[in-house]
Amino acid sequence: MARSRPSVASRKRRKKVLKQARGFYGARRRTLRAATETLHRAWVYAYRDRKNRKREFRRLWITRIGAAAKMHGTSYSRLTHALKQAGVELNRKMLAEIAVRHPEDFARIVDEVRSAG
Repeated sequence: MARSRPSVASRKRRKKVLKQARGFYGARRRTLRAATETLHRAWVYAYRDRKNRKREFRRLWITRIGAAAKMHGTSYSRLTHALKQAGVELNRKMLAEIAVRHPEDFARIVDEVRSAG
């Protein structure tokens, strides 16, 4: 039986790693070991930050809703409580969008839930 060498498979493995390392700086892009180490670290950051992004957006929406609520003489917590009491099922993302892009509609929502509560 002929001797098989891993040249095709190993080259494919290396190329796969180096392709993912495009855009890295210096040896991190060119050498296999540096690229592999950097990629592993990058994957850890990517996994962590996929979770963090959700938190960050939620914080942003709450801040925007709170600021818009303050302009209408109420606080974020009072507004969310009133929304819940009135049975309005708008999520934070949509409320923040309305507050930023359509302030007159947001004012109408605040007045509506204030009168209902």
